[in-house]
Order: sequence, then structure tokens, then C-alpha cells
Amino acid sequence: MKQSGESMSKVDTAWLRMDSDANLMMILGVWTLRPGIGLAALRKRVTERLLPYDRFRQRVEEEGGGARWVDHAVDIREHVVPEKLTRRKGLDPQAALQQRIGELAMQPLHRGRPLWQMHLVEDYDGGSALIIRIHHCIADGIALISVTMSLVDGGAPPPRRARKAAGAVAEDWLVDGLVKPLAGVALKALEAAGDGAAKSLAMLAQPHKGLAGPMGLAQGAFQLVSDAAALLMMPDDSPTRLKGKPGRAKCVAWCPPLPLDEVRAIGRALNCSINDVLLSCVAGAIGQYLIAQGDDVRGVEIRAMIPVNLRPPDQGVHRLGNHFGLVPLVLPVGVANPIERVYEVRRRMAALKGSTQPLLAFAVLAVAGLLVKPAQDAIMALFGRKTTAVMTNVPGPREKLKFLGSTLDQVMFWVPQSGDIGLGVSILSYGGNVQFGVITDNARCAAPQEIIDHFEPEFARLSLVTLMLPWGDDEIQLSAEFSGISPSRKVANSAS
Repeated sequence: MKQSGESMSKVDTAWLRMDSDANLMMILGVWTLRPGIGLAALRKRVTERLLPYDRFRQRVEEEGGGARWVDHAVDIREHVVPEKLTRRKGLDPQAALQQRIGELAMQPLHRGRPLWQMHLVEDYDGGSALIIRIHHCIADGIALISVTMSLVDGGAPPPRRARKAAGAVAEDWLVDGLVKPLAGVALKALEAAGDGAAKSLAMLAQPHKGLAGPMGLAQGAFQLVSDAAALLMMPDDSPTRLKGKPGRAKCVAWCPPLPLDEVRAIGRALNCSINDVLLSCVAGAIGQYLIAQGDDVRGVEIRAMIPVNLRPPDQGVHRLGNHFGLVPLVLPVGVANPIERVYEVRRRMAALKGSTQPLLAFAVLAVAGLLVKPAQDAIMALFGRKTTAVMTNVPGPREKLKFLGSTLDQVMFWVPQSGDIGLGVSILSYGGNVQFGVITDNARCAAPQEIIDHFEPEFARLSLVTLMLPWGDDEIQLSAEFSGISPSRKVANSAS
């Protein structure tokens, strides 16, 4: 009998099956709006702007080792719901909102419906708050930014595209190039992948360019084997209180916005990117939190998996789905000197550029989607043992947006953690500011606000020390010593 619906990609299937009692694979977001908005107007906007995306009108049907997207009659009242915050004595509105988001992070989405839901707090701190939950199998964060831009006032509706024929298999471009050469030999063969797999990877890195003869092939093979070994044989993290078996409850927190221009100015002064500055402050905040708990952080490092966009240039994000790889960044939380720490972060980020590790991580997820659930869980456990956090850094619109006539004042989001990972870190720039958010498992950190509270002081320390540097030739020599580059190159380089 002919099957209805559309086959789910192998990578999206892996995300679908990654739900566990401790970690649900939901992307969580929250918008605060001023003035407030009404439930009826929100439902109307969502019906007009969100439901044209196929995935938000489709439920998931699992079959054997795979899954399918099947059209579903959406009742908007089930997906856009009113929410009331519980206000205990001494609990301010933001703390009450954070508490509710933590509760919703552990409530599964209804598997008989499309896997998304919005919760509107109509009366929140002089405006409204909108909590958004979307299962990761629908889309990654880059695609969901595009969805957001469709929802806001003046946003363009999603592009129309021809529906695929029922039962048609439309595998992702990377799956075609990676799963087929790798599935036959499974994960352990990554360490000894031959020229064929190396050539596929090198061509995928630049889809419109082939390898330049035998030399290019040899270089690609060397890069693949090196990155595969690094990915599969990376050592376990430093043992900290943030790592261990998670429980069954979540907490979220976020900091007041920092002006993006101030972060950019520090980056320019130190010849570092904005990303280097922010990640250094995150490492410092985590280190200070551990010190405050009485822990010795000398020499301590924690590994964070960072998503990297792998969409080809000509593929629009309206396609949704998951098209990203992961790179492991080891954060030097035990480095106390803020200048030394930011240059160490920069050095490590530079070492990851040009790596095929994001492609390999994508391939691992795709292979996991082909396997039975216990085998997939074993693969995810391997990454969990070597990772403390999942971290994302998403650039949002530079100007504040309008939604239903109200100003979208603040935006925050959190990505899910898989396996036994109990810490998620989110950095989002929006409206000329940048925000830092954390989601933690209660068994690992019951008060993530205590991590958040160290972020702004760490940035202030970095700013102060930067201002105190001896500008001129002495400063050039000092920062060159920290960064490991020659003074002449430092003068020539510019901050990104």
C-alpha cells in the first residue's frame, strides 16, 4: 500500500528520537512585548504567517526505523494557548516567567499533533510574554530566525514551493554525500575513511568546486582523517559539578542586555572578534560560578558543542529541517586573566576554522538516524561523556521589531541538550544589544542565575583591563605575546 506523507530526513529523525526523560529536544524561546497583545490577535497572525510552512501543519508518524511528515488539521486553540504565571511571595515577574519556562521545558509536546506550541502571558510586567516551544526535528535555529521574520509586522510570508509527491524521498544534500559513503562502514570506519569519502567531504565543503588533482585529494583525505580522529577520540571533560547524570527538572535564566557596540569596541581594541569576547566572558562566568561554589578551577576546561550552519548558499532557510554540524570548543574556564583568556579562546576558535568536523558530526547524526534507537542512544552517550554544554551564538536583527503593533522588546532562546548534558548556553544579539542565557538541569545547577550574575562583571573586568593596557608600541607587543602572533601582523589585522 502506498504510504502517505513525506519521508523525514535521517538527521531530523535522529533529533526526533533523541527525546529522553531528562532532556526533551525542544527549542525554547521567549519574547517580551510592550504594550501587551491579545490572544485572538496572536492566533490570527500565527494562522496567517506560520501555518503556511508545511512543517507546522504536519504531525509525525514513526514507522519502523524512520518517520514521515503527515498533513494534520490544525486546531489553533491547541497550539496557541493562554498562560498564567504563578506569583509566589517575593517572586518578581521575571523570576515567575523563568520558573514557568523551566516547567514547560520538561513537558513533552503532543505527538498526535504538529510538534510546536505557543503560550501567551497577556499580562506580564506592563506588557506580554510569549513562550515558544518547537521540536528540534522541525528546524534548526538558523531556519527559525527566518520563521520569526515571517511572523513580525511587515515580514514576508514564506515562499511558495511545489509540494513533493507523496512518498518521495528528499534526502538532505549532505546526507547524499556523507551517509551513503559512511553508512556501510559505520562510525568506526570514520577513523580510516578512504579517498572516496575524503573527496565527498572536500567537495561538499565547496559544492561547486572539485578537488584540484591528486594533491587536493591527498590534502582532503589528511584533513578528514585528522578531524575524524579528533572528533571520535577527544578526551572526556574536566569533572565539574556541571557534569553528571541529569535529573527531571530544568531552570532558565538570562542577563540584562549588554550594548553590542561596547562588545565590538573591546574586540577591535584586542584584535578579536565579537564572538571571541563573548565566549571568553561566558568561560569567565562559569569559572567564577565554580569558584563561588568552593571548587578549584586551576587547569579546568569544559567542552561546549557549537552548531555551525551547513546550508549551501543557494538553499533558502524556508526549507526548514536541520542543516548544521557541531564543533567542539574547549572553554578555558580556569584561566583567570581576562586578556589571556580572550586570546586563548581566539586561538582555539581559529584552530577550528577549515575543519571538516561539522560535516563529520552531521554525518554521525545522519548515521544515527539510520540505526535502531539503542544504537543511536549509544552514539549520543559517547558525545555526552565528552561534553559539558551545548552553546549557540545567533545574530538577530539589528533594530527592534514590531509584532501586532507592539515592540518586541527582548528575545531569548535555549537549545536542547542531548543525552546526559545538563547545561545549555545561548548568546543572542538583537536590537543593538547582546544577551546571555542559560538553561540548566536542577541536579547539576539549581540556580543558573548565579552563573548569569557573573557574566556582566566578567565583561566589565575585560573592559577595564583593556582600557588599562599601555596603548602604542608597548600595547602591541603585550597583546602579541598573549595572542601568539607577531607585532607586525597584529597591526595589519583588523577585528571582525
